[in-house]
Amino acid sequence: MQAHSLFEGSFSVDSSKKFIPFDATKDSKKDRPGSLFIHVHPFLIESANGLLLLDTGIGFADNDGDLQLHHNIRKAGFEPNDVRYVLLSHLHKDHAGGMVVDRNGTFRLAFPNAEYVVQRGEWEDAYSGKSDSYKTEIFDVLQRSGNLVLVEGDGSINNEINYERSGGHTPHHQVFHIRTGSEHFFFGGDEAPEPEQFFRQFAAKYDYDGRKSMALRQRYWEQGCVEGWVFLMYHSTNIAIGRPEKKENGDWRLVDASD
Repeated sequence: MQAHSLFEGSFSVDSSKKFIPFDATKDSKKDRPGSLFIHVHPFLIESANGLLLLDTGIGFADNDGDLQLHHNIRKAGFEPNDVRYVLLSHLHKDHAGGMVVDRNGTFRLAFPNAEYVVQRGEWEDAYSGKSDSYKTEIFDVLQRSGNLVLVEGDGSINNEINYERSGGHTPHHQVFHIRTGSEHFFFGGDEAPEPEQFFRQFAAKYDYDGRKSMALRQRYWEQGCVEGWVFLMYHSTNIAIGRPEKKENGDWRLVDASD
């Protein structure tokens, strides 16, 4: 069983919350004052119950309107229609933008044969109008499709997929445990988006509850080290798929576990 990073690219985002492609070989951070710079890694997992897509990226498309995400899935040897489950940690634009594709001005599901798994509270918050981090016009497409699966709290989808409502980055953010083959994959979404956050404790201002997210990261890391999880990190700038490894002095580090 394998996990693939479907790296969508590097982007800058400022107070307008628009995601602008950023190429470090030709673009300068000085030209984008007040911006955050992020990498975006949706993930594809080959499981016994079918292909799993973990978050859907920004929805970046080429000049022909084809999603970068679709291109990356095909590069991995599959077709978008092969995806069985789309597991969404939360619905912010940079995690849910690729759930649909624009075809001649009409939005259609990007993964028409998949069930889209979302926390009910997250879905309701997205429509509340309290935040501009959500793009509700694409959610309307999913709502009409019959492919939406709303879950609440903690539970399981099948014998391989478990979800937990973590509630740190957003009030109804969820994380996923995928146990397939001999591996235990952990996807923390924006609760654990970068490896550095396991080793540098801080409460992030962009989280709904920064202290809770900080405590969750510590718990995930400690448990993952003991149980041998493979961590999938959505915004990582270095190791996107990593496995804990004990050093000679007894401390743990994260090593690259990608192919």
